[in-house]
Amino acid sequence: MASRRSSSSRTRRAAAWLGGLLVVVGILFGARLYLPTAVKNHVNGVLDNLPGYRGSVADIDIALIRGAYVIDGLVLARRDAETEVPFLKIPRADISLQWRALFRGRIVSEIHLSRPRLTWVFEDQVRPDQTDPESRDWTRALDGLVPIEINHLTVTDGRVGLLKMTADPPLDVHLDKLEVRADNLQLVRSDEQELPTPIEATAVAIGQGRARLEGRANLIRKIPDMDVELGIEGIDVTALNDLTMHYANVDFAAGRLDLYSEVAIADGYLKGYLKPLLVDAELIDQGDGFFKRLWEGTVGLFKFIFSNQGTKKLATKVPFEGNLDNVEAGAWQTFVNIVRNAWIEAFEERIDKDIDIDDARQGADDERG
Repeated sequence: MASRRSSSSRTRRAAAWLGGLLVVVGILFGARLYLPTAVKNHVNGVLDNLPGYRGSVADIDIALIRGAYVIDGLVLARRDAETEVPFLKIPRADISLQWRALFRGRIVSEIHLSRPRLTWVFEDQVRPDQTDPESRDWTRALDGLVPIEINHLTVTDGRVGLLKMTADPPLDVHLDKLEVRADNLQLVRSDEQELPTPIEATAVAIGQGRARLEGRANLIRKIPDMDVELGIEGIDVTALNDLTMHYANVDFAAGRLDLYSEVAIADGYLKGYLKPLLVDAELIDQGDGFFKRLWEGTVGLFKFIFSNQGTKKLATKVPFEGNLDNVEAGAWQTFVNIVRNAWIEAFEERIDKDIDIDDARQGADDERG
């Protein structure tokens, strides 16, 4: 009899444990099913509260085992935009723990963006009645989307473009097939460098130009410090005809354009240059009108006089410098450099490596007095 009672008691305890386990499993299962919806609602709330912009995501997928969530269909646009073109579209963003850093005792994240599209529509972004969101607004939004510090970022097959819809025809200047890699965004492995974040990027520019950017930055500042080099080589200038006709009434039949630049920013002060080199350029006949002929002749004469007689390249170097609120280009120095390339010493097709972070810092110190 005692044996039967003991067996019955064990059976009831086992049943109770099993029932409790089933309840816990049910709760966890229900929580797991609801988790993507909860995260999606949170992300949409963060994007909807971003000052000056409205945004949303289409879907959220959770991968608990690898500590990640995937955002599908993120769209961000100006609230007062005149066009329907989104400012930012990211079809897929994978945000996960970076396990290598975790093994070093730090909990940080890495982000992989697939096919992002950032489009600066001139009419939407450059309006005197607009108030741009402050940088801390973007910081709050990023903290809301990725509460864990970001250490590693990659971009695959991206696009960055500038559109001017009111131009005739509309202007579309862009970089395609953008690949970006940036590490150490939050000083996780800082070796006390002034610019701890290495950045590398490649892209295909309009006219099939090959673009490459390299440099370093300190991105945790309100206005990031940076020292970067950019080269774009082999641009078919005929692809720029809409742009050159709109701003200079110049139409190219043939030619190649190479662009080189260095930019340094320190304490909100920018210093750099842009060096364009135009090779084997030929203009399209503008017709028989007197003023068209006059303008074509003026441009042709300028090209003849100021192209280097040995290399046949028309080139200059445009310096720019100043506080980010008031950057000025050196117009006189630009003209002097045109003459220098034509008659003194031809500019080389390379980055000159004569600007660095110390130059920008010296400019900032001089401005403060």
